[in-house]
Amino acid sequence: MVARDGDGWVQCDCGAKHWGLHGAAGVLLVRGDQILLQHRAPWVHNGDTWGIPGGARDSHESTIECAFREAVEETGIQTNYLTPLHTFTDNHGGWRYDTVIAQASDALVAHEVNDESHEVRWVDIEKVVELPLHPSFARSWPTLQKLLDDLVSPG
Repeated sequence: MVARDGDGWVQCDCGAKHWGLHGAAGVLLVRGDQILLQHRAPWVHNGDTWGIPGGARDSHESTIECAFREAVEETGIQTNYLTPLHTFTDNHGGWRYDTVIAQASDALVAHEVNDESHEVRWVDIEKVVELPLHPSFARSWPTLQKLLDDLVSPG
């Protein structure tokens, strides 16, 4: 097993404190007109909000390796049911969060695996904004939604 060296807080150029010494990554899973969201437990950073599975990137990991590892750890998915489509980078200067947008097959099953999550749920894309979103995910959501429209819309 490779050592995990990414856990820790970073003060970035934007003035905020972020989790992930080498940045962080998550996966935005899309299936039809729904995305998979995770309801974060109250005790975690920005708890009791909804976002995508993700977390600290280790120095030896690619963006996709990190995003998929975190999704497996948090939702128990099997990554062979995913097709990566695009990566969106939210660069804060000195720290970045990469969102891997991936198409999920109908066979993909996800569920909360540990106490970091209250729930994992497929949410209609047009209803995402009705949930209390993780602040960073909320800021990125308009861009991510446009990317989803461009990547998975017919035509």
